[in-house]
Amino acid sequence: MIRPAPHIAGMAAYALADMQPPDGKPLVSLAQNESLRPPSPAARVAAMRALDHGEHYPDPDWTALRHAIAECHDIEPEGILCGSGSLDLIGAIARVYAGSGRAALAPAHAYPFFRTATEMAGARFDTAPERDLTVDTEALLAAVRPDTSVVFVANPGNPTGTRIGKDALRELRAGLRDDILLVIDEAYGEFADHLDARCFDMVSSGATVVLRTMSKAYGMAGHRVGWGLFPVPVAQEIRKVVNPNNISAASQAAAVAAIRDHDYMQETCALTAAGRKAAWERLRDAGFEVVEGHTNFLLLDCGDGESARAMDHALRAQGIFLRQQAGAGLPQMLRLTIGPEGAMEKALTLIERLAQGNRR
Repeated sequence: MIRPAPHIAGMAAYALADMQPPDGKPLVSLAQNESLRPPSPAARVAAMRALDHGEHYPDPDWTALRHAIAECHDIEPEGILCGSGSLDLIGAIARVYAGSGRAALAPAHAYPFFRTATEMAGARFDTAPERDLTVDTEALLAAVRPDTSVVFVANPGNPTGTRIGKDALRELRAGLRDDILLVIDEAYGEFADHLDARCFDMVSSGATVVLRTMSKAYGMAGHRVGWGLFPVPVAQEIRKVVNPNNISAASQAAAVAAIRDHDYMQETCALTAAGRKAAWERLRDAGFEVVEGHTNFLLLDCGDGESARAMDHALRAQGIFLRQQAGAGLPQMLRLTIGPEGAMEKALTLIERLAQGNRR
């Protein structure tokens, strides 16, 4: 019998979303944190043009994309690396800076792929408690061990949606050893950029990485485009393990066009914020505790794990899919993506009806 490496055999498989609706029910997907609308029309035009040259490999250095990102965020292109979504870069970071005999650390309710990437690299994954579903920097610092080599922080967080300020992140960086890489995952960063607390300048410390993705605010989840700003020496090491043809030519072209259509992305963020506020108010009025966040989703507290599973089952019976959060240590919670108006109305109306029935 062919046997996998022991550290892979001992892993749990990454939990994929079950997106099969009952027979006869149209799928209403509010489980994946996808955008409530498609990418910029300019992105579609650019992708179609690139398809006419599909006989060529994509640019392995993402030249046009890196320069578009650099111009948009007023950063230097030399430290930018791109990946097939930010997951690609998270995995590469774990392979290079975690590994056997090392450990990665993250908040208790952190993005579950941090654990997956760490364990794939053969490293131990540690967690630190959160405070009110929010990153607790003091707890993280207290949880650092001699073999800790990477600290992952998603800000805003997934699945919590909460965030900490830049001063707290600076204090965290200052409290970590110089040989620990701090990874700030800003997959939902565009939804919080209006707070004017971007962290790209922290990369100059030499031991901090900031990641972003085109999947959320830009509506490009299907194109698989992520990127990060790295200290140049760190970027040189990461390049050794990143697939040089990881983003297709069509996706690179689409991403460049999407970044340059800044107004469209900002409009998407504004529409998302308005939808999030309206949903939060309706769910609160229906009697739920709802975590206030800074992303394109809400975290709905059903009271306990059994109630959350019952709510999820009832919604799925009508083809409405939210995401259970037991895998993130929050079995009482369901995560609700802010989707198109029609999908939101259908989901919220049913949730309100179920909540009213439960109170009788």
